[in-house]
Amino acid sequence: MQPIQGVAKVGDIELCYERWGNSHDPAILLIMGLGAQMLIWPDSFCQTLVDKGYQVIRFDNRDIGLSSKIKKRSHKQSFLLSMARFQLGLPNPAPYDLYDMAADTVGLMSVLGIDKAHIIGASMGGMISQIIAAKYPNRVLSLGILFSSNNQPLLPPPAPKALMSLISRPDGNDNSREALLDHSVNLFTTIGSPSYRTHPEDLRAFANKLMDRSYHPAGVKRHFLAVMGTGNLKHLARHIHVPTVVVHGKEDKLLRPACGKAIAKSIKGAHLELIKGMGHDIPLALVPKLTQIFSQNMHHAH
Repeated sequence: MQPIQGVAKVGDIELCYERWGNSHDPAILLIMGLGAQMLIWPDSFCQTLVDKGYQVIRFDNRDIGLSSKIKKRSHKQSFLLSMARFQLGLPNPAPYDLYDMAADTVGLMSVLGIDKAHIIGASMGGMISQIIAAKYPNRVLSLGILFSSNNQPLLPPPAPKALMSLISRPDGNDNSREALLDHSVNLFTTIGSPSYRTHPEDLRAFANKLMDRSYHPAGVKRHFLAVMGTGNLKHLARHIHVPTVVVHGKEDKLLRPACGKAIAKSIKGAHLELIKGMGHDIPLALVPKLTQIFSQNMHHAH
């Protein structure tokens, strides 16, 4: 069964989405991470959850993929200063923040006629998920957080190589398609799961597919600013009362396992799953395990 594709008007922006499965089944909303189009949620991940009796919605956050691009100018501040403030849990100036993106997501639910949903967020999407669970508790049935953080002060920073692969530009600012694809493959390889490697040719084909769909580096930068502009989320934990599972790869070099542990420790009753050999991606080989972990958590929802 093919997903239904659509565009939802939420306030002043449009969000491109896909709806998988039967619209009468309980809803799972998948929120992707920084600069990541919704296709980073593997089709098999969505389909496996549909097979377990859910409808699944994945979508492009604002400023990425086929959703609205934001025209606000960014404040000028040195990247190192922004990172230093972020490591201390302090917010930075930004065109928009993760609270705005959380409001986008809840708005999407309303447009789709979804009163309550199970929320699963990856990376930056996991940060947005924490905000939704705390600020819109009547809209959330359960919370699944994948390789994310609460950005509390003094968590271990990303490995320099992983961070640079995310924020750097291609060598020599070469903007040819081949250079951009090389850059994407390098990023996927650097942050990916060492025990579940995807063949470089498959990575390149996937990067090609993403680029054909949308290429918008300014949006990636603004997502980064949104994370750093939001700062510490730990104070939200006391307002989260739904069944929560936090899943993190033991080999994640971008958001270290300590980041996932910090979330699980701060949310009362949260369950932590650390997965050996997993980095900052969703390898197809781990889809059965991941969907099982998340569906078990959803079963605890009232």
